[in-house]
Amino acid sequence: MKIRELSKKENAPLDLLLLADPSEEMVLTYLHRGSCFLAEIDDEIMGEYVLLETGPQTAEIVNIAVAAEQQGKGIGKKLVTHAISKAKELGYHHLEIGTGNSSIHQLLLYQKCGFRINRIEHNYFINHYKEEIIENGIRCSDKIVLAMELKELL
Repeated sequence: MKIRELSKKENAPLDLLLLADPSEEMVLTYLHRGSCFLAEIDDEIMGEYVLLETGPQTAEIVNIAVAAEQQGKGIGKKLVTHAISKAKELGYHHLEIGTGNSSIHQLLLYQKCGFRINRIEHNYFINHYKEEIIENGIRCSDKIVLAMELKELL
């Protein structure tokens, strides 16, 4: 598997981006401001993430997804690890990733990769998304933001 940055000439894999964020409007808003990276096996896109600068020396992984048929094979962990390395390479000192309160598997993965819960943005998904989101039988209402200090890892 190789991970590479999406070129300016390519279309972003909207189907994958929408797996992680059901709002096409939100995806398109941050996609043009961030950098999209693709995980490929034999030139077939299996996953992606978007890295976005959110403040001084701070970046956020604002979208990360793996194709449904490829989940459970370690691709998500490789994408997160790549994002951490890329953020360090770009000189960021602080990296964040957010997910919904109902995203049980994502919370597990991000903590296994070294992120720690930093804050909760209450009612984030209720206030920012038109459609109700249900995941794992739970209404997604709050955004849980996890963070990692990168300068300690240099």
